Amino acid sequence: EIRGAAAKADVTVTFVRAKPGHYLMPARALIGRLVVADIGMPEAVVASAGSRTVLNTPALWRDAYPVPALDAHKYRRGHALVLSGTAHRTGAARLAAHAALRVGAGLVTVVSPAEAVAVNAAQLTAVMVEPLDPAGGLATSLADPRRNAVLAGPGAGITPEIKQHVRDALASSAAVVLDADALTAFAGDAAALFDWIKGRTQPVVLTPHEGELGRLMPGLTGDKLSRARAAAVRSGAVVILKGPDTVIAHSDGRAAINANAPPWLATAGSGDVLAGFVTGLLAQGMSGFEAACAAVHLHAEAARSVGLGLIAEDLADAVPGALRSLRIAPPALPIG
Repeated sequence: EIRGAAAKADVTVTFVRAKPGHYLMPARALIGRLVVADIGMPEAVVASAGSRTVLNTPALWRDAYPVPALDAHKYRRGHALVLSGTAHRTGAARLAAHAALRVGAGLVTVVSPAEAVAVNAAQLTAVMVEPLDPAGGLATSLADPRRNAVLAGPGAGITPEIKQHVRDALASSAAVVLDADALTAFAGDAAALFDWIKGRTQPVVLTPHEGELGRLMPGLTGDKLSRARAAAVRSGAVVILKGPDTVIAHSDGRAAINANAPPWLATAGSGDVLAGFVTGLLAQGMSGFEAACAAVHLHAEAARSVGLGLIAEDLADAVPGALRSLRIAPPALPIG
């Protein structure tokens, strides 16, 4: 926090390690170029794992990134479901579904209310569409255990039905991502949501921005890092607290601060794409924390590669280039 006055620096010098404040707003906008100076601290101390706060870089999750093996096929790469909104609220789900497929899920299905099936089917090709069962709801779609990751919330609307869809998702064996309306729908009733989450063995990732977090968990105080950690502990989920200084927090106290996001990522639909990235990586077997960290960093790297003029539809298709720039690729195959 700025207490009193804070100069806008050209260069900031710190010692031994960077500090969380260097990557969190508002200081991040004031420090200019950051220099971490060596003052003779033993390397064993500098590299120690004593801090549970890290910068979100590929080194944190690269080894776990799901690069397909030589014998891979689509059924081994996971099947992600994305819940669609009604006919006039379908775009967010399609953005997320395309992102889940682009990031490597073997199959992706948009589960759509009956009145929105034709709208979604007219605009999707590799992503499949199926109608939401009017009797069994999302539970019917998740009865097949091969459908191993599900996203609810983008474009869903704040309705009694979305709360039941969330309940169905959390009662399944699938990894679950809750975004947007799936979070706001539980304002004033968060305890029920958290009780459902805490009994699970499969990952749950929540992706709120500051407004959604405030509605879901009013009264959280402290800096962004502290609030993200508190939200993860309270909910029992991995929390991605979004913004120019996105923080990823695990309920066990681990946290990562993301610092590669360009300002042009602040555009309608970009959060839906991020939620799709997380869902697609979970479908391929990444842990909740690693999937969240990888998705956030890759999301920002894809935006950087596109540049000014970015819209959300650009992000998923920028993934292959972003992965190459992050040096994530299959190993070369020996011949002869």
